This record gives sequence, C-alpha cells and structure tokens, in this order.
Amino acid sequence: MVSMISLPFSMGIAMTSGAPPICGIISAIIAGFILPFLGGSYVTISGPAAGLAPPLFAGMFWLGTVDLGEKATQAQKLAAGYPLLLVAICLAGGIQLILAKLKVARLSAIFPAAAIEGMLASIGLLIIAKQIPLFMGQPFEAHEFWSILAEIPHHLTSMNLQVLGLGLACTALLFIMSSAPWRLFKLMPPPVWIFALGTIVSMFFLRLGPSNLINVPDNLLEHGITMPHFGKALANYQFWVPLAYMIFLLVLIDGTESLATIAAVDKIDPYKRRSDPDRTLLAMGVSNIASSGIGGLTIIPGIVKSTANIMGGGRTQWANFYNACFLSMLLIFGRGLINMVPKAVLASILAFVGFKLCRPKVWTKIAHIGMEHLIVFVVTVFVTVTTDLLLGIVAGILMELMIRMWYLGLWISLKDGGSEASTEPSLFSRFKSLFRNPVSGRKLDGDNYRLFVNGPLVCFNIFHMIRELGHIPPEAKKISLHLSPNVPLIDHTTFEYLHYLEDDLESRTEPIKMHIDGWDHLRPLSRHESSDRVALVSTKSLEEVAHAEEELHAMQGAD
Repeated sequence: MVSMISLPFSMGIAMTSGAPPICGIISAIIAGFILPFLGGSYVTISGPAAGLAPPLFAGMFWLGTVDLGEKATQAQKLAAGYPLLLVAICLAGGIQLILAKLKVARLSAIFPAAAIEGMLASIGLLIIAKQIPLFMGQPFEAHEFWSILAEIPHHLTSMNLQVLGLGLACTALLFIMSSAPWRLFKLMPPPVWIFALGTIVSMFFLRLGPSNLINVPDNLLEHGITMPHFGKALANYQFWVPLAYMIFLLVLIDGTESLATIAAVDKIDPYKRRSDPDRTLLAMGVSNIASSGIGGLTIIPGIVKSTANIMGGGRTQWANFYNACFLSMLLIFGRGLINMVPKAVLASILAFVGFKLCRPKVWTKIAHIGMEHLIVFVVTVFVTVTTDLLLGIVAGILMELMIRMWYLGLWISLKDGGSEASTEPSLFSRFKSLFRNPVSGRKLDGDNYRLFVNGPLVCFNIFHMIRELGHIPPEAKKISLHLSPNVPLIDHTTFEYLHYLEDDLESRTEPIKMHIDGWDHLRPLSRHESSDRVALVSTKSLEEVAHAEEELHAMQGAD
C-alpha cells in the first residue's frame, strides 16, 4: 500500500522539480534501502518531498541559466542545471551529517512558527501554480508564481480540453474522496484510487499524446541515471554563489520539514515512541548523498506515506525497505503501465497536496493564535511567492523580530511608568535581550532541579533553554521553571516547545515532572491555549513586582 502511494507522489514531485519522473522513484528506493540501518525514527516513510520541489526547480533553472546563458530554452536550462543541482544536494547531505554529529537538530526551533507555516503555505501555492501547465496540456515559458498566473490567458485558446477535463475531474474526486467516511478510502488513500482511475480512463476513453504521458526510459542505466557534475561545478566560480545559496536553502527546508514531520508522526505512533532528531538528520544526510550520487532528489520523511504506513500495520523502519523493494519491482516489471499514466493525473495529486499546505484552515489557525502571527505569516507568504523561499523566510523572521522588539519596548515603558528618572534601555540592548540566555540561575534541591528565568522567552533565544534542559542532573526527578516578573513575554514558538518538552520528559523510561510557576503577571494575547503571553505592568503594581523580585533573589540563595 505504501509503495502504491510512493509511486505517484515520487513521480509527481520529480516532475514539479523539473527532473525526469524516474528520479523521484530512485530517491524513494534509495531512502528505503538506507533508513532501516540508520534509524532515528520508527514509522516514518521517507522519499522526495513536495515542499522542496519549487526550490529545486528554481535552483535547477538558475544553474542552467548560468551554464547556457539567457537565450537557452527552459528545457535546455533544466537539463543542464540538473547535474549541477545534484552537487548541491550531495554537499547539503554532507552538511547535514556534520550538523547531526554536532547535535544541533533541535535548534530548528529558533525559527518562528508563523514564518515556518508561511513558508509551507507559500510552497503549497507554488506547487499548485506549477501544475497549471500540466492541467492545460501546454508548456509554459514562465516558471515563477506571478508570471505563471499572468501567462494563463495566452494558452486559453490552445489548451488541451481532454487533459484539462481529466485533471479537474481527478482533483474534484480527490476532494470528495478525502472527505468521504467510506471505509474503502481508509484502507487505500484517495491519491492511490485517483492514480489508478485516472490512468484507466486515459487508456480506454482518451487519446492523449506522448507529451501528456509519463515517459520512463527503456534502458534505465543508459538514459535514466544522471550523475552529479562535481568537476564542472567546482571548477567554474560562476556556479559557486547559486550552489551556496541552494545548499543553505536545502539544509534549512530539509531540516525544518523533516523534524516537523517526525514530531507529527510520533503523535500518531501506536506505541508512543519518540524519534531521535539528530539521528534522523544523520539518516537524511546519508540518504541525500547516496541519492544525489545516482541522480536522485532530496529525501525527507513524508506525512502522507507515514500515516498510510501506520494504518497498514507498519511498526518499524523496515517498512521503508519493503517500500523500496515493491517500487523496484514496479519500476522493472511495470514500466509499460507507468508510461500510460497521464501527467494531469499526477498534477491533480500534487495540486491536492499543495492545497493542504495552504488551505484556508491554515490561515484561520494562524489568525486564531494571534494577529501578530498572521502578520508574520502573510509577509512570509507574499515575499516568498514574489521572490524566493530564502528571502521569504528572512522577511518573516525580521517581521517577528520587529514585533518582539515592539512588545519589549511597550513592557519597559509601562514598567517605568513614564518616569523621567528611568533609564530606558537602548534599541540595541533590547535586541540583545531577545538573544541572551534567559536563565539567570540554576539550583538542585534534592531531586528538584530549579531554573530561574529572568528575561524574555522567544524563539530567538530558545536554543539557550534547549541547552539548559539538555544538562539535567541525573538525580533530578522534577524540573521547576521559576518565571520572574522580569519575564516580559513568552512567544507561541517557545510555549509550544515547553509543552513538547513536558510531554517528552514524562514519556521517558524514568519520567521527569516539569512545573512552571510565575504565570500570574503574564496575559495571553488571544484565546488560543499557546498564544503569546505578555507582561503588562502598571505603576500600581510596581511594589508587588519589586517584592516578587526580592523573593526570587532569596530563593536563588548562593546562586
């Protein structure tokens, strides 16, 4: 069942990335043969990722343009850029190995949750836009979001109505099947049914040309394998900037999405096991190096395939191995059937995946957490679809930083009560406080390990908290976080991490209880349980704040 899901997903993601469909299948096979031996997670199924398809296409196009020049056609640029992109994937895998050895996987938490959600939503929009040419049965010259939308009117009179009808019908059926309660769709997910039904309809009722069908080469070893061009990429300095850019982008998105996926899959693991983020990152690094070495794409865990694996009875990483075996058999013995699959059917599946990433429910969820998060989310989405993913995530982080600086300034001004004698910290001091370690003291009382927090708790300094909680004394059976009145704000990202950590500590073989006190002076900014919390201090409560600070100082004692 998992291989039947992997097959259309892998081919569709490869096509959206600008690579031959065979490359997506190769990636899934490589992941299946490597992951069982490296572990890191338990029931996740890995392969090419839809979230990385838009940046892979952009990187391939950019590298091909540098190689051939602006006058080359899009197809020529993609063909020339693909072997160079494989170099970036391989080097990104090497960096993932280093990061895994340094045990920095959890540091992905420093990225604001709203910016990450915005990045995923914009990827969903980009994926949908990339399927439009396949729905219309016409090649587009444009390859960016707004330019693709602008080019649609030029193809309205020449589009293939059969292809369009097939694509729209498959997409509509996907939405109907995904919301239907029938047991049949629980046994086999809707994308598999659409993959089969769309192919059957095309074979018996439509006359689609070869350009609208998948084409897997007869001799895979001679025509279907592309090797990375290390010599060409490293010898020409003109490739260095786009390669460095792609490597950074791949490490960022690959790591963030991988860790988010394994955390989501852990929640539905029947045995409630916890994946090892650093071990997972190590496995992804090895898989990416091996995949790129024989022409495959980047590899990360997939939520759809992993969910299907759990539903089908998969309980260990060996499900990846069997997935790879079945994909290999389908590729060797079922190549003729694969070549009958219309591209529009794969486009409908990818468009459905893209919609799930950017559906209205995601926007309302972010708005429910808080309007400040919606602002970060919208800025990230708009900048990403207008420019690229890296600039989009940077814009989201900068907007998050500006909002946190504003809240910090508001708290300082309310605490000082507008007194002229007060010395208000400079903007640079406020900026530094968002990155400084908020833990001012630590103390072990018997089996109770106490941490005294005396500064803002935000995504930008959460790695300090991760480090502090990573050095819990072995004799500690309880952790107490004491929030002083000088904690001006706790953001949503940190709040979510503290909840995750609480569950993680209690699920260990020797459970550790975590308690947080000092919430009284913090007020939520929305009704969401993990919304931002800000300390709004008035002049009337200054004596209470001073008294609380004295009590905290006394509790710290010799520390």
